[in-house]
Amino acid sequence: MKSLERVIRDKTATVAVIGMGYVGLPVACTLAHAGFKVLGIERDEAKAARISDGISPISGEEPGLAELLAQALDSGRLLVTTDHQQCRQADVILIAVETPVDIDSKAPTYEALRGALEALGPHLKPGSLVIVESTIAPGTMEKVVKPLLEETSTLKSGVDFYLAFCPERVMPGKLLANLRNCNRVIGGQTPEAAELARGLYRHFVQADLDVTDTLTAELVKATENAYRDVQIAFANEIALLCENVGADVHEVRALVNKSPLRAMHVPGAGVGGHCIPKDPWLLLYGTRGELKARLIPTARSVNDSMPQHVASLAEESLVSAGVQVQGAKVAVLGYSYLENTSDARNSPTIPLVERLSARGANVTIHDPHFQEYDRDLREAVWGSDCLILMVAHEEYCALDLADLREWVATPVLIDGRNVWSKSRAQELGFLYAGVGNR
Repeated sequence: MKSLERVIRDKTATVAVIGMGYVGLPVACTLAHAGFKVLGIERDEAKAARISDGISPISGEEPGLAELLAQALDSGRLLVTTDHQQCRQADVILIAVETPVDIDSKAPTYEALRGALEALGPHLKPGSLVIVESTIAPGTMEKVVKPLLEETSTLKSGVDFYLAFCPERVMPGKLLANLRNCNRVIGGQTPEAAELARGLYRHFVQADLDVTDTLTAELVKATENAYRDVQIAFANEIALLCENVGADVHEVRALVNKSPLRAMHVPGAGVGGHCIPKDPWLLLYGTRGELKARLIPTARSVNDSMPQHVASLAEESLVSAGVQVQGAKVAVLGYSYLENTSDARNSPTIPLVERLSARGANVTIHDPHFQEYDRDLREAVWGSDCLILMVAHEEYCALDLADLREWVATPVLIDGRNVWSKSRAQELGFLYAGVGNR
């Protein structure tokens, strides 16, 4: 341990990062910038080649990432490869691969995680530290990661190598800022493993590094995203209630939050991204026995229903405007799940478009952050019967509603993100409906 502790402290340790995606690439670049020799392991040959050429696979606005990648490559401290044998020289290995859940069973599908562990095992150096950053179900470190690494490496965790879990806390658009400034929880399979991991992260994390066991750390990460999901679902349900009685949920929310200890979340057209739609299911997958959760699955159902609700608002508004849904031209603004990014994982726009297309509407998508949907906005919405705002991109927030009114054939406006003023829209002649304000 003292030897590994020393090379981590002195930044002479070689660090391998398996998975060059939204988490792995920024971590690898940050570690290289901190002074470590870093091996980026990426199984996709084309992706590895692009990164080696200095081309980030992460599109959208990521302040500083392109520059940091260029610096890491130019300094020679970052080498990107598809060869897991390179892990033989690594003192520390970070695993940052996707951990999705099955759509039907809601059980985690650990193909990428198992693949990374099986590829690493035969090349794991005795005395090294393995850290998993991927979000996983409670108990996964003990039931999946540890036994699979021991089996494939013939080494014993806690004796021949150290094992820890430090879940990422990043979001698109703020990857580097989150890496540096967010508190982190570190779960060690042993106290020694946790302390070694803390020594590594201290080189670039400018926030708290809380040490615990692996099970607690697994619960913390899954719970924090389930918490957010439940809070958003509550806000969405209040929005539906406000629509029902004829109130404005955004005014209600603002006044509620003036009461002490209230922090009502923002309702909207749906919840997307890689984490929140799946992590509540990871949390529940780790339970056992007769426990039957009720609140968390209900929250998931509420949030999953919001794109369908937006579609209903559009359909009802079209009928009110005297336009049949079948054959109507609908322009959808925003394809990503989050504003000012090109991340479309679990985007609420996808089920919205599927629903409207199934009803016979002619749907056009516009989004400046996707090459296939980035075209002149006037051309995209010209002659439409219904405009639906799904993502609060800066470009849309800056739009002049008067221009939109001139471009459309039928003035139906559905605001899924509370970007535009209802009164202003109505002054211009729009038939307006917003989530929680119709």
